[in-house]
Amino acid sequence: MLAKASMAASLLLAQTFSVRAFLPKAVGTAPRALASAKLFMSTATEVKPEETALLCIEFQNDFAHPDGKLYSAVKDEMARVNTVANAQKLVEDARAKGVKIMHAPIKFQDDYGDMPNTFGILAGIKDGGIFKASEWGSEFIEEMTPEIGDIVVEGKKGLDTYPGSNLQELLTQNGIKRIAICGFLTNCCVESTMRSSYEAGLEVVTIPEACCATSQEEHEAAEKYTFNMFSKPMTGESFVNSV
Repeated sequence: MLAKASMAASLLLAQTFSVRAFLPKAVGTAPRALASAKLFMSTATEVKPEETALLCIEFQNDFAHPDGKLYSAVKDEMARVNTVANAQKLVEDARAKGVKIMHAPIKFQDDYGDMPNTFGILAGIKDGGIFKASEWGSEFIEEMTPEIGDIVVEGKKGLDTYPGSNLQELLTQNGIKRIAICGFLTNCCVESTMRSSYEAGLEVVTIPEACCATSQEEHEAAEKYTFNMFSKPMTGESFVNSV
């Protein structure tokens, strides 16, 4: 099993490395035209704390614990960004402001019969026996354990948090108009969920300092080239102060 998990982590890295061949060479410094994509986003509207949600994606043992099966694929970037500590402070400060804290884990049956796709990035998850609902790896890391009053999204099986889950229902029930997103992976689940939130008509905020990819290059590419188009990127402090 450890060998399969190691192979899965390697596959995840290989898949992200292959993406780099298609990235603009100027990824380190966003061109002005792309940097100005933030103009597509309107200025912040006045939204009450109770109408705001912070969605924390996949802060689970298989990703963020040293014994997790995918930890080797993200540990360096987690350390560089200080992802977990930043996310923990973000959650604490946002909760104190009255923001609704939501957690979105990804979990599968032991036979992965509920997995929507068995190729691409999800193939590595299946082959490595990762995020099984019956195992420790799918549980939340201690630092991000939900507290009383938090909401846990159920049914996330793919990259985008919306399909097959009760996220939209929960947002509607709680009258959420503004959603801030953080978690794993920056250029995968976070980005997919950001795009769907934008299409759903929500005011969308992303918190790059509380996200993590498998490399600095992937993380910064998402932050510089897509986050500004579909969200309002902010630091955790700026987001909390805006509530």
